[in-house]
Amino acid sequence: MENETIIRFGVFLGLFALLATLEALAPRRARSQPRSTRWVTNWSVTVVNTLTLRALAFALPLLAVGAALDAEAQGWGLFNAIALPLWLEVVIVVLIMDFAIWLQHLVTHKVPLLWRLHRVHHADVDMDVTTAIRFHPVEIALSMLLKIGLVYLLGPAAIAVVLFEIILNGTAMFNHSNLALPAWLDRIVRLVLVTPDMHRVHHSVHRHEHDSNYGFSLSIWDKMFGTYIAQPKAGHDDMLVGLEWQDTRPSKLGWSLALPFSRK
Repeated sequence: MENETIIRFGVFLGLFALLATLEALAPRRARSQPRSTRWVTNWSVTVVNTLTLRALAFALPLLAVGAALDAEAQGWGLFNAIALPLWLEVVIVVLIMDFAIWLQHLVTHKVPLLWRLHRVHHADVDMDVTTAIRFHPVEIALSMLLKIGLVYLLGPAAIAVVLFEIILNGTAMFNHSNLALPAWLDRIVRLVLVTPDMHRVHHSVHRHEHDSNYGFSLSIWDKMFGTYIAQPKAGHDDMLVGLEWQDTRPSKLGWSLALPFSRK
């Protein structure tokens, strides 16, 4: 799809800059570590992830959007076998793929090997917009393989995949941001979307709380499947974010990349 990468990257940078500015003007919680220390590490992880996906593209030339174009050319997948209006197909595809990401997220908490990878994300002791881009490169590669497989099964229009990726990235940055929303606005927004307060519960050090609120975009899945917790028991100001056993090491790039392979 022509200019797809440029469009996605432009939207990503624009939303990142907006949310970073808003959370600086209206922070929800005080930071426990300097922003500069964590941001260098979290952005460095993102650079490693980007290089990982580039390498994956050499081994497997078709990533998610390319897979949609290939599936269309081959006539593979559900939506290449049925005729639906484009707008309806886009809506259905976004819903299915968002549920798939919700389910994948739940599985990463339940399968010990996958949790070792995913806890790199949870190790961040502060939450802000950069936490949304802090994932271990192996987890990113596995997630991309899942999306490619799902795209071939669905056979969606490429525009549906692009829109899903933009929505996923944008809402993930929003709900990880350290942004103070008015309580009334939070209540309205979380009827549909995951808000920062809702997702912060998921980053609690307490297992029963971080095994909840798995949604990245839509809030409906946690409410439907009984994994929704409205507020942290200790309150947002006093709750601890991160992992129970950690210290300041998550702000170090080498430690973060090696975490899945440590004994902890």
